[in-house]
Amino acid sequence: MAFLFHQDSFTSNGKRQTGFARYTEVLERNIKNFLITNILTLTGFLPFAYGVVLAILSSSVLVLIPACVIGGIFAGPTLSCMYDATLRGLRDAPGKCLKNYRLAWKQNWRQSLLPGILFCLLLGFYIFMAMLFWWSSRFPGWGTLALYLFGLLLFTMFFSVCWPQIALFSQPFRQCAENCLLFILRFFPKIAGTALLQMIYWIILFLFLPWSVLLLPLTGFWFILYTANFLLYNTLNDSFQIEEQIASAFPEQIPLYEDDEAWLKRKQEETNASNNINC
Repeated sequence: MAFLFHQDSFTSNGKRQTGFARYTEVLERNIKNFLITNILTLTGFLPFAYGVVLAILSSSVLVLIPACVIGGIFAGPTLSCMYDATLRGLRDAPGKCLKNYRLAWKQNWRQSLLPGILFCLLLGFYIFMAMLFWWSSRFPGWGTLALYLFGLLLFTMFFSVCWPQIALFSQPFRQCAENCLLFILRFFPKIAGTALLQMIYWIILFLFLPWSVLLLPLTGFWFILYTANFLLYNTLNDSFQIEEQIASAFPEQIPLYEDDEAWLKRKQEETNASNNINC
C-alpha cells in the first residue's frame, strides 16, 4: 500500500504535516508495522472468536461467558499492542516493529487482562444478541434495535478512550475508567463520531461474513483503529499530555525532525541524484 503515497515524512523546520497529508505520511511510514501487528492481534482473538461461534451454535449463554473470559485473557494484551503500534506511529516514535511489540507486551499485558475480559464479555453478548435478532422470525422492534445500537455506541466510545490509556500509561483500571467518562462528557460529539465510524466498519464486515474474513489480514483491526486514533490523537494528546509524558519517561522515543537547513540539503541531494539518473 505504501506505493500509493510518495511524500516527505515531515515539512521543513521540524513541523508535522496536517490533514490528509499527515494521515497518508504516517500510514506510508508504518504500514508494514501495522500489518504485522494486525496479524498478531487477529491471532490473539482466535480463542474469543472460536468460543463465541461455539456459543452461538449451541445457543448457550453458559458457553458464551467462560469463552469470553478466556478469550479476553488472550485478546486484551494483543489489542493493547495494536493500539500501542498505532499511537507510536502517530507520535513518530522510532524503533523496529517486533522490538516495540515485545516492549508493549511486557509493559501492558497485566493491566490489559481485566479490560480485555470486560471488552470480550460485552462484545460477545452484543454478537450473541445480533445473531438472535438475525435468526428471529419476528422483527425485534425499532425501539429495541435503537437501544441495542445506542448501547453498542457507548461501548465503543468507552473503549476507544480506554485502550489508548492502557497502551500508554500505567494506572489502575478504576482511574482509567474515570478518565474515560470525563473525556467522553467533555468531547462527546467527537468521540461519538469516531465510535460511529468504527461501528459502521465492523457492521459492514459482519454483514458480509464469511467473505469479509478474507479482508481481515489486510485491513482487520489496524485500518479502523489507525483512522479512529488519527482523528482523536490531538484531542487525546492535549488532554493526557501523551507526548510530554512519554518524552519525560522515555527520552529515546522522542522523534528527531529536520530543521530547514538539513531539509533543504536533503532535497537538493535528492534532486541532484534524480538529475544524474535522468542524464
